[in-house]
Amino acid sequence: MSENRPHARSRNPFRRALSQDRPLLGIWSMLNSSNAVEGLSECGFDWVLIDGEHSPVTLPDAIAHMRAAKGADIVPIIRIPWNEPVLIKQYLDAGATTLMLPYVQSAAEAEAAVAAMHYPPRGTRGVAAMHRASRYGTDKTYLAEAGDAVALIVQIETQQALDNLEAIAGVDGVDAVFFGPGDLAATMGYLGKPAEPAVVDAILDGHARLKDKPVKVGVLAPNPELAERFVRHGFDFVSVANDAAVLFTGASALASRFQAVRAEGH
Repeated sequence: MSENRPHARSRNPFRRALSQDRPLLGIWSMLNSSNAVEGLSECGFDWVLIDGEHSPVTLPDAIAHMRAAKGADIVPIIRIPWNEPVLIKQYLDAGATTLMLPYVQSAAEAEAAVAAMHYPPRGTRGVAAMHRASRYGTDKTYLAEAGDAVALIVQIETQQALDNLEAIAGVDGVDAVFFGPGDLAATMGYLGKPAEPAVVDAILDGHARLKDKPVKVGVLAPNPELAERFVRHGFDFVSVANDAAVLFTGASALASRFQAVRAEGH
């Protein structure tokens, strides 16, 4: 088994959490609020995803969110906008330890991501003497141990990626794959219907195909019912909600309740 697989003894907090062999429950953060991330970090979730793809989260924002989560018993995962080596380098230098990359469709794309995550001779990550990840140069072990301090999650979001699933998951340095039902549904002809049974079946089939592989498998659940199903099914990590939906769904329910009360009074 590769030293970069999640069961290995590791400096990386995501791998350490996965080594407990229980489903990790996560929440997606889309509000770009460090206060929200700080509060979510105390709510009992195992991991929080800071979304830099579909939310207006910049690199300085992500740093603020990581600081907000620091000290809490939660793993921050940063989703960057694209599988791009310059972005990967910037976020790793800024102190991100676990990155999620969207829309990885082939083993070659996964290999390119792995290369960007690691210093030579294994990879192509640029070397800097001083940055946040090395505690501004005070961590003298950083360069030697950086490869074990980072983890890579690649997203499976298209039919092409599903077709190449085993090859993508088999790339040394890919710690986990993560099914994204929104884009997957769109590529399967169900735009806007991530809970469509055919989409769910494709995800469950993908999970089964990786059952005997060392790579870990995660999924974003479109609703609480599917979240429960995915957890019970044995996914290694599941996003069960997002902060925007929790806020706005709750707020809408309150508004409807008190609109009804107001109507009764008039």
